[in-house]
Amino acid sequence: MNKLPKRKSVRIPEYDYSRNGAYFVTICVDKMQKVLSKIEGGMEPVGANIVRPKLTQIGKIVDNAIKEIPNNYKDIFIDIYAIMPNHIHLIIRIDGDGRTMFAPTISRIIKQLKGVVTKQIGKPIWQKSFYEHIIRNEADYSEIWQYIENNPLKWELDKYYEEQ
Repeated sequence: MNKLPKRKSVRIPEYDYSRNGAYFVTICVDKMQKVLSKIEGGMEPVGANIVRPKLTQIGKIVDNAIKEIPNNYKDIFIDIYAIMPNHIHLIIRIDGDGRTMFAPTISRIIKQLKGVVTKQIGKPIWQKSFYEHIIRNEADYSEIWQYIENNPLKWELDKYYEEQ
């Protein structure tokens, strides 16, 4: 019988991922397929010195799904995100007035995002799991914000970059 390697969880045991705070999340496309956006051939300006990759049809579905997260969950905010060719980065902020019985966790939010996209495009595109980092302070938040904002400009240096 062929045993597949067991994925190591990066989650902190006993941590309440529905707790108020900011979380840096990265979600990758299965087999690192570049189906979300294109950086080669130009980028779209979105503000002063800010550009973003040109979204594919799938990327546009992902973009809409991300924008819907705050509408689907009370007290959940997407502070910044970048849709790269084969992954997305987000800062998800939970800012509620106390935990309820049905408080969304980061895992639940990501599971729904992946499910909505999968349903709309008609097939799964995501790797299992996702990367998350609990943002611990203002300096950490600022550094991650800058990383997400500048990620499209530094695509060839990105650890998820692969030449075709």
